[in-house]
Amino acid sequence: METQLSKESLASPSGRRANEILRRCVHCGLCNATCPTYQLLGDELDGPRGRIYLIKSLLEAPDPDRAATAQTHLDRCLTCRACETTCPSGVAYGELLEIGREVVERQAARSLWQGLVRRWLGRVAPSIRWFPRWAALGRWVRWALPSGLADALPRRPSRLAVFSADEHRSSPPAAAARPQLGLLHSEAPAPAPSARRVLLLEGCVQRTVTPATNTAVVRYLNARGMETVTAQEEGCCGGLNLHLGQTGQARRAMRRNLDALTPLLDQVEWIVSTASGCGLTLKDYGRLLADDSKYAAQAARAAAMMRDLAEVVAELDSEESPRAADPSASRGAAPTWRRVAWHSPCTLQHGQRINGLVEGLLTKAGYELAPVKDAHLCCGAAGTYSILEPELAERLKRNKLASLLAGQPDIIATANIGCQMHLASADRPVVHWIELLPSPTA
Repeated sequence: METQLSKESLASPSGRRANEILRRCVHCGLCNATCPTYQLLGDELDGPRGRIYLIKSLLEAPDPDRAATAQTHLDRCLTCRACETTCPSGVAYGELLEIGREVVERQAARSLWQGLVRRWLGRVAPSIRWFPRWAALGRWVRWALPSGLADALPRRPSRLAVFSADEHRSSPPAAAARPQLGLLHSEAPAPAPSARRVLLLEGCVQRTVTPATNTAVVRYLNARGMETVTAQEEGCCGGLNLHLGQTGQARRAMRRNLDALTPLLDQVEWIVSTASGCGLTLKDYGRLLADDSKYAAQAARAAAMMRDLAEVVAELDSEESPRAADPSASRGAAPTWRRVAWHSPCTLQHGQRINGLVEGLLTKAGYELAPVKDAHLCCGAAGTYSILEPELAERLKRNKLASLLAGQPDIIATANIGCQMHLASADRPVVHWIELLPSPTA
């Protein structure tokens, strides 16, 4: 693609990077074939190629009217990055979109209501302190809220959870011995003192909505000789602010997170996340903070140590295979689920490019995987998308649920808290896949 970016754009690192990305695009349009919003709306500007042209035009010559148009179509983008796995030219669309959204926020004004909602989401949703309080309040007044916001509010933790939230607690003796560590324990046999360690990210929304997920992780890893520790001051990874175009807030969140994580990195083998969206953001810290002289090295190190839970479990599974177990054994009196519909989040399959690992683990555990049509398409969760673009999110959810349920599964499994919350209205239970794996010592 030929570009003629303005001198002002080329004077900034982000502008020069955008120029590099734009010049890789060859206008082929293959990206539109896998773009969920283009499939729904059929508008060139609601596909990756059209959005690329919009971003290019703003970087070449700022214009309020074009910026307002670009704002509408960039807001509709899910950031699913399915276009990246389709693109034959390797266009880094996700990175270009980050730059474009930041430019749009500077050049185009928003309505008072839009601005308030986006600022509220950027401050409350990632807050470990405030999100639980707003979620509790929202449950009481759900009836009075707009449908998009009411549907997005988390329900109470599912009764289908394998473990109770009470099991997800700190160990006072261990904390006293090593005050910088927050250790999680479960009923599984405690690992030996010389055990390998992983640093588990608790997440911001997940620790409130589905606390049993991380408890299931601890139970599983402890049984495999992996000690699981947490950073007591861990906060939001910054991904939510980044997707809202709030780049400054996102980077501040990343720096705060690095301050909490860095002191523990010498003591652990990996950083592990059960939320594929958070994991993708952490893996990108090195790029996102590359120009930060104070944090660049820390960010690169944390990114290199970051692993999705599927990568860790698959590696442990290859080292030592546990004996076969009934997949329902770890659920006690819960129903026996045999047929699973696997929903791979966009951040896992398109962002982290991890495919086949979870499917292999579930199959090995004795489950039958139900076929899922158009598995590459987004479910419509996409962070705050279901709140900001409720109509499109609802259409995408209906399509996704139809695909997931067509194979008559007993249960739906996924790997990201946002997808799990968004699909929770299904007439099948929706859980994190780790909750379905039997204990290795079963």
